[in-house]
Amino acid sequence: MQCAGLYGNDSAESPLIARVCGRVSCQMRIFVLGAGATGSLLAQLLERQGHTVWCGDRDPERARRFLGKKSRIAVVAVNARNLRGVVRAGRGCQLIINASASLFNEIVLRAALRLRAHYLDLSSHLTRHPFRAEQMRYAKRFEKKNRAALINAGAAPGLTNLLVRRAADLVDRVDAVHIRLYESTESDDPISQWSPEVSFDEAVSHPRIYRDGKFLLGKRFSELEKFRFPEPIGAVRVVLAAQDEVATLPHFIAMRELDVKIGGNEIDRLRRWHKQGKLSKSRGMVRHRFPHTPTPRMVARLIRKGVLQNARFAASVLVRGEKKEKPVLLRTDCAFPTLFQIRQRGMFTTPVAYITAHMASLFVKYFPRELAGVFAPETLPAETRRAILSGVRAHGVKLAAKSTALKHDDEEEF
Repeated sequence: MQCAGLYGNDSAESPLIARVCGRVSCQMRIFVLGAGATGSLLAQLLERQGHTVWCGDRDPERARRFLGKKSRIAVVAVNARNLRGVVRAGRGCQLIINASASLFNEIVLRAALRLRAHYLDLSSHLTRHPFRAEQMRYAKRFEKKNRAALINAGAAPGLTNLLVRRAADLVDRVDAVHIRLYESTESDDPISQWSPEVSFDEAVSHPRIYRDGKFLLGKRFSELEKFRFPEPIGAVRVVLAAQDEVATLPHFIAMRELDVKIGGNEIDRLRRWHKQGKLSKSRGMVRHRFPHTPTPRMVARLIRKGVLQNARFAASVLVRGEKKEKPVLLRTDCAFPTLFQIRQRGMFTTPVAYITAHMASLFVKYFPRELAGVFAPETLPAETRRAILSGVRAHGVKLAAKSTALKHDDEEEF
């Protein structure tokens, strides 16, 4: 049974969006650390927004291949492990973005504080505490500097957090949150849609879950479930994944349960290697299983040779709760541009890098410069969150929201 009007009409939000659009973050000097598939595209998007942008990377020549020969964006050599080097490379910036591995979050956070700059990153590393984003430890320091740090500002996490918060605001109580992701590549050989280091780290890490109000570590590739994504994807086997949404959402939104699962041929391949004992921290990252992320020119060449036919990335966010003492399920499905659709836009990048960079550019566009402290996407002001969600569709993302009334004893069908 559909619950009419629970999600409302986007046009009803237009006055609010108009007000926040009047406070779009003005042009800034932005230093992007990490010019790989995502960082290089993000830098180009920010330059188009009118910002002054330069990049830092440990391999400037490879970074230049991602940016393209025609790009005028400067690239400086910098080791993300070297705090002084990061500070020196970012001197004069108003915003520093960590688009490199989340392993370096705390180094870049400290660099931002020394530079008295705002900060943004795309994910957490969760080494100090498995259930709380390490960036939150710097909240008081950013408050003292009167600067804002926006964390996990990509697609998943990032967009997924915003969608959970939007649904939570529409119900009186949140019982459970389920995030389902899909990632596939139509290729006979492994092709990294994301940084191979990040992919390996997620593959060998234990999934973080929140059950009965408690944080737990799950088993890798466990809790197999059949989940139905919108067509043309359809029914897919999904398993628990080591995602970062669990490290912030339960801290800011009252709920009893939260888990994230992922499916697709990429995860199927990792699950098979795990069963064969070929995937562990002790064995290390085997390069032929986790190849370097292809540059735009390499993507174009793989497509021409027929090695890479297409790639997809999708997300579904389900929030089960209670509205006016009646159980309800709010579901939002996100269909991101496929590799084929991205090619039609004249670009050669993977769907994951594409949507992560575009989401980060929206977070920068509406960056909360008037705030001080550390903020996860779900803690941003309501008008800012709505403005970001309103801008998503302009980047080829299709959002489909649905609300369903449940019987008290029913278990919802995915």
